[in-house]
Parts: sequence; C-alpha cells; structure tokens
Amino acid sequence: MKKGSDTICAISTPLGVSGIGIIRLSGPLTYKILSKIFVNKKKKRASSFPSHSVHYGHIVSNGTVIDEVLLTIMRSPKSYTRENMAEIGCHGGLLSLKKVLHLCLKQGCRLATPGEFTRRAFLNGRIDLTQAEAVIDIINSKTERGLETSLLQLKGYLSQEIKNLRKTIVSLLAKIEVSLDFAEEDLKFITYHQVKRGLKKIEKRVEELLRRAQAGRIINQGINTAILGRTNVGKSSLLNAFLGENRAIVTRIPGTTRDTIEETINLKGIPLKIIDTAGIRRTRKSIEIEGVRRSKEWMKKADLVLLVLDGNRTISRDDLELIKEAGETKSVFILNKIDLPLKLDLNELKKHTNGKKIAKISATKRIGLENLERIIYNLIREGKIYCSDQALIINSRHQELLWDVKKNIKDALGSICRKESLEFIVLDLREGLKNIDRIVGKNISEEVLDEIFSHFCVGK
Repeated sequence: MKKGSDTICAISTPLGVSGIGIIRLSGPLTYKILSKIFVNKKKKRASSFPSHSVHYGHIVSNGTVIDEVLLTIMRSPKSYTRENMAEIGCHGGLLSLKKVLHLCLKQGCRLATPGEFTRRAFLNGRIDLTQAEAVIDIINSKTERGLETSLLQLKGYLSQEIKNLRKTIVSLLAKIEVSLDFAEEDLKFITYHQVKRGLKKIEKRVEELLRRAQAGRIINQGINTAILGRTNVGKSSLLNAFLGENRAIVTRIPGTTRDTIEETINLKGIPLKIIDTAGIRRTRKSIEIEGVRRSKEWMKKADLVLLVLDGNRTISRDDLELIKEAGETKSVFILNKIDLPLKLDLNELKKHTNGKKIAKISATKRIGLENLERIIYNLIREGKIYCSDQALIINSRHQELLWDVKKNIKDALGSICRKESLEFIVLDLREGLKNIDRIVGKNISEEVLDEIFSHFCVGK
C-alpha cells in the first residue's frame, strides 16, 4: 500500500465559536509551507525549529496578519503520523480558521480525507489497524469504562492478544511442516493426537476472545436492556423515570407505544441502552400485532430484560406466561405502582420467579428507583451479564475474522478426525493465519481501509 507522499492539512477541532481552534499539517512540505506563512519576533523560519517545541507568532499573508497563533512542531519519526507534523493553535472563530486553512492549501497542502492522519500512522507502522480503530472508539466512548477499555486497545492490548494467538498457530504449523518435510528421516515427529490437542487449545483461545468481545461490545455500545410487560403497566413511565424526562408518551390508553423507543443511560460507568417496547397483549389490530412480535423478539436478543408488572392488578395468565419466558433470560422483575393499593398477590408472584429479587417501585413517583438500579448494577458487577475485567473492544470486522479463524480450526479438526493427510491441516492453519493478519492490518485491501477510515472525522 502506498504511503502518503503529499502534505495534508485539516481543521482538527469542531467548527464553531471556541477559545482555540487547531489546524493540523502532516507531510514532507510541512515546514517549508510554515516558513512562508508563520512569522515570529525573532524572524526565524519554522524549518529551523526543533522537534516538540511551541512557538508564539502570527500567520501572515502578503504582509497582512490573519491570526495570532501558537505553532507546535513535531518532527519525523516522533510524531503521530511518523511524518513531519505541526499544529497551528488559532483563535477558535470560524472565519480565522478558514482563512488559515485556505492559506495552507494555497501554499501546497491538500485537504485531508476523513481519518487520513490516523491512516498514515497505520501505513507508516506507528500503530496496527486494531489500534487505529481504537481511536474512533475513544472518540465515541459514552462512559469512563468504555474510554478506559478503548485506551487499552490503543496501547496495543488487543494487538498483543492477537500476536499471542498467531504465535501459537505458527508454532503448531511449524511442527507439522517439519514432519511433512522430513517424513523419510528416522526422527520423532508430532502425532495426530498432539496436533488435535494443539488445535483444541487454539480453538479454546479463539472462543475466549469472542466471549470477551461480547463484553467489549457491551462496554462500548451499551447493555441492550429491554423493558417488557403487558399494556399499561408503566413501561414508558419507567423509561421516563430513568431519563428524568418525558421521552416516551404516557397515557391510560392501552397500546400507546406501538414501536420501540431507544435511549442510553449511564449506570455507574456502564451504558444501558434502554429499549421501551410495545405492550404485550392479545389484539387483532395488525399494527399492534407487529409491535407485540417485536417485543417478543427483544426478549430473546436483549442482554437484560426488565419485566414490569402492575401491582394494582391481580396477576393474570398472560403475566405468568411472560414471567416464565423472562425467567429463561437474564432478567429483573419489577413490581410497579406501589403507590397504589396492592392487588397483586406477592406470595403468588414469588412462586414463579425462581428466587430472583423483585424490585418494588413507583415509576411516576420515582419511588424505589435507587434500589432497582442497585439490583441491575449488582448483576453486572457479579459478572452475570458480562465479565467486565476481561473485556476487549472487538468490532464487527475483528469478530467476523475471528469467526473465520474458528472455522479454519474446526475444518482442521475435522481432517484430524477423518485421519486425512496433515497437508490438509497445514492449508487450514495457513488460512487461519491470513485471517489473523487481516485483523491487525496485514495484507488488507485498500477498499477495506477506505471503509474503516470513512467513519473517522476529518482532522483525525
């Protein structure tokens, strides 16, 4: 892949009124361009400034001062892109930033494409592709825990895990190839049993990475938390109580929520992606039937189910069916409307909840919410939803490639069981290595890189 040979520039801070705005440059002409437009009191050229130094001065065009700035110099290879880089710290007004940017472009810069600075860092070998992708995860982090995990990935935590897995595969592959290359020699070679044991070890390691990827997805994107229950039990009121605002429409009319409403809340550093679903009831209206169908789907695929029951109504057959279905998932049972006379038989309810805690709340009066949040948080902390200490931020690209590696290993195990030639196992292991290398960015196509970096902002 061709490395950047031209000099790029971009505004690296959000547009709008602010105290400071930064324009970033990277490439071989960086200091030549700056020597033409940056002037300080000592009349020194920017090309003479040492690396990692900051200089006060002005950006000037044809003798006219455009802005008063601080210029930061970062020389190759000790820069973000491993190229000659600089950052111009301007006043944050949109007009002054645009004028300075236009001047850089006029002097020979090219406007950077989305993520091009990070792309150059990858192409120049400063970071691998998993670390490059961690940059966008850091930018999009919703909680401190998500930020912490993304920073670990930027430091190479996932890269090291992948390198260790690769090393294990290469070691097994080498032993098999030796036995094939010197089959006629009177030497002791690896046996089918040893190959099978090695493959099982690799398969287990891949499965562990995929399991930790699920935890990473939860930390980064949030725990998919579905609020379920019959109509008019207070699901939307619970969502509003979580958010502290009237996000969902709340009425006494059954079936008001006919589609899902999604919001994210921060529960002690863990994002909960709350999905308020349609009320589950028997109906002949096609639009409500579809809403009920989607609610049942969320019960199956959610990471956590909050099943809301109406304490002001006696327990029904429909309630019991929902309790049974929710009991097969990671769920919390919620008895709502405790500010009203209790008509639901609590002892009867406990018979069907398999000893799970029941949170008693009034969503409209905001009673019992702290206890409910404590119950949810304890499920998370105890690792009943995911293991937070071993989370890895693995995106869908990494995950698909790991699934491919797992398939390669399964194919190899199949060949072992059928007592086929070790040459078939070699082919599968080599394909697995290719998939592992693609995770960190080796032998990856320009099209894939274009797709990855298209999600970055310009200037990063």
